[in-house]
Amino acid sequence: MSLKTKINLDKLPNHVAVIMDGNGRWAKKQGFKRVLGHKKGVEAVRETVEAATELGIEALTLFAFSTENWNRPKFEVDTLMSLLISSLKKEIQTFQKNNVRLQTIGNLDKLPKKAKKTLDEVIDLTKNNSQLTLTLALNYGAREEIINATKCISKKIVNNELKIEEIDENIINSHLYTFTLPGVDFLVRTSGEKRISNFLLWQIAYAELYFTEVLWPDFNKEDFYEAILNYQSRERRFGKTSKQIENSNKKLED
Repeated sequence: MSLKTKINLDKLPNHVAVIMDGNGRWAKKQGFKRVLGHKKGVEAVRETVEAATELGIEALTLFAFSTENWNRPKFEVDTLMSLLISSLKKEIQTFQKNNVRLQTIGNLDKLPKKAKKTLDEVIDLTKNNSQLTLTLALNYGAREEIINATKCISKKIVNNELKIEEIDENIINSHLYTFTLPGVDFLVRTSGEKRISNFLLWQIAYAELYFTEVLWPDFNKEDFYEAILNYQSRERRFGKTSKQIENSNKKLED
């Protein structure tokens, strides 16, 4: 029996973020080159997107390529960019079938023109889909995102469009790449590594964190369901005590 049947559909995270880690190690274990791990990882992306859609999760953000990944060997980077293009083209039918809207976050100016063109095409083709918002973090770094937001806010202050006293969480949120998305409720990282790696640092302030030993290419729907069940077993307090949460829930029931 699938773990899916145990999931409480009334207690789902609105926004799940995933650090897809372990492609290289998976390939090494199999005796393959690293790039083959990335190719196999595409299947895990499809499984995760379909699982999230089937459950009714609103937003899924995948860390696809960081600002630091440009430091990898050129052949690997070129392969990743080519894989991005071919995968997007292949997945258009899957996106349409599952009513998935694609968008991206990050500095896309550095991406190869062909990759950027394909991205724009798929984003346009899926813009009216409404079941799941799938966000690919490409050439993304959270520190860079926060720096950019700070610069934008500073310019508005200099131009008298904004007062310092008006700066709050909502103002900062509105200047981040993720301004159209709900806050991240749940962050998943595969491969056993337990770090955030400069991913959505502001957005995960109150997110539940989940680390699994499963390498990304092996991650499937059941692994995703297991992660969601783990999320549902936790008490999210947002700085409050358990008693306060309990009393708040009672008021809602009354």
